[in-house]
Amino acid sequence: MKEKLIIIFAILGALVLLFILIPLANLILSAVFNTQIFIENLTDEAVLKSILLSFFSAFLATLLAFMFGVPLAYLLARKNFYGKSLIEGIIDVPVVVPHTVAGIALLTVFGTHGLIGQFSFVRFVDAIPGIIIAMLFVSIPFIINYSREGFESVDVRLENAARTLGATPFYVFLKISFPLAFRNIFVGAVMTWARAISEFGAIVMIAYYPMIASTMIYDKFLTTGLGASQAVAAILLIFCLLVFILLRLLIKKKSH
Repeated sequence: MKEKLIIIFAILGALVLLFILIPLANLILSAVFNTQIFIENLTDEAVLKSILLSFFSAFLATLLAFMFGVPLAYLLARKNFYGKSLIEGIIDVPVVVPHTVAGIALLTVFGTHGLIGQFSFVRFVDAIPGIIIAMLFVSIPFIINYSREGFESVDVRLENAARTLGATPFYVFLKISFPLAFRNIFVGAVMTWARAISEFGAIVMIAYYPMIASTMIYDKFLTTGLGASQAVAAILLIFCLLVFILLRLLIKKKSH
């Protein structure tokens, strides 16, 4: 009976894997076999710039998420206070709201006549800062939640022991809490980066230009059809897979 259950679960798991792999593999193979269009886009300066801009913006969004998200995650992991559940719910809101809604919400704040945008010396609409804040908005829950789980897994008695020996709270965080929770934090950063680079809906509302890769794919689909957009999508997917595999290998290495 147990073996039958394992077989059923294995079949269901295989179906899930096929559901994920078939569209991605078909995208890459069909784009690569259409050699002329694929090479044209692979050597297109605008395409390469859009991919580099995607990576650069996602990296900056991840860096900001790390700077502001990790301290909040530690606070949520270590302290109980009134309204904590509400804060945890607010953190998860960007994950569940439609991303076009997120884009419009950001536009009302950072737009030319927005709450902050009208007073800001930094331009957000159709500018790189707009791309970064859109990426940050939709991706920051990942690093907060993963980091919080990491800090919760650290035995608080280790921190208390260090404090009784005279260590400052910052020293305890830097030398004990952060290193022990690092794997979760790193995984959260990877997921934040991955979510940021895949964003489209929020970005297109606030910063259609300069084009990142996802915006260019959409633009090429509208203007030139499936062939060109498919080639750009395949190129982006290949780059992302290579980076993601490298990061996963680093995670595995860190865990050992």
